[in-house]
Order: sequence, then structure tokens, then C-alpha cells
Amino acid sequence: QVQVVESGGGLVQAGGSLRLSCVVSGRTFSSYAMGWFRQAPGKERESVAAISINSSGGRIYYIDSVKGRFTISRDNAKSTVHLQMNSLKPEDTAVYYCAAGTSLLLPTTGSRVAYWGKGTLVTVSS
Repeated sequence: QVQVVESGGGLVQAGGSLRLSCVVSGRTFSSYAMGWFRQAPGKERESVAAISINSSGGRIYYIDSVKGRFTISRDNAKSTVHLQMNSLKPEDTAVYYCAAGTSLLLPTTGSRVAYWGKGTLVTVSS
């Protein structure tokens, strides 16, 4: 049984930082692309960042609104993907979901996600 478990959410002031982590068990982590989505109150879920199976020289995607502030990384030996979030803004407030891809394609849409975590809440106060 595949499990996707996020951690690291919380309350932070604007301009602060948080680091989200996601551990995947029950599948060969290194064979699939990974991603982070978020869903703010009253809004649709959106892809925030995604990373291919190899961190070095691989493909990375960021939504425009987080470029230069967020960094996605993965540690295949630990079956873990991280999202370092710096210079946080109130509009980053959302539930953040870790997503395990279906294949080598970057999971930037729901159709490319095989497994979802339950989400971790990030609240940025102004």
C-alpha cells in the first residue's frame, strides 16, 4: 500500500520561511516524478512545483507566482521530497499536497498524479 505523508506546515509571518517534507512508502520512489500542489480557500487546487526523477540535470517546474521564492528538491535514498518556501506571502496560505506522479511526466496536473497526501496547512499572516 502506497502512503504519501506530508509534514512541516504551520503558521508563519509574511516574509518568513517554511520547509515542507513528504515521505513516500510502498513504491519505488526513484522511478516517478513528484510534485506539490496547493489549494487556497475558495480556489481550485493548483500545481506549485514538480521535479523529475533525477534532481541533478533533471526537470523542475514552478508556477510563476513562486519562482525565486520556493525550491523543490528530492532525496531518492530517503524517498523524500521537500519544498523550501522563502519570502512567504499571505497569498501563499493554502493546504499543500504532496503528489506522486504516474510516470516520468512531471505531475503538474491532477491527471498525472497517482497518489496524493492528505495535505498540510500553511498559514501566512500579514
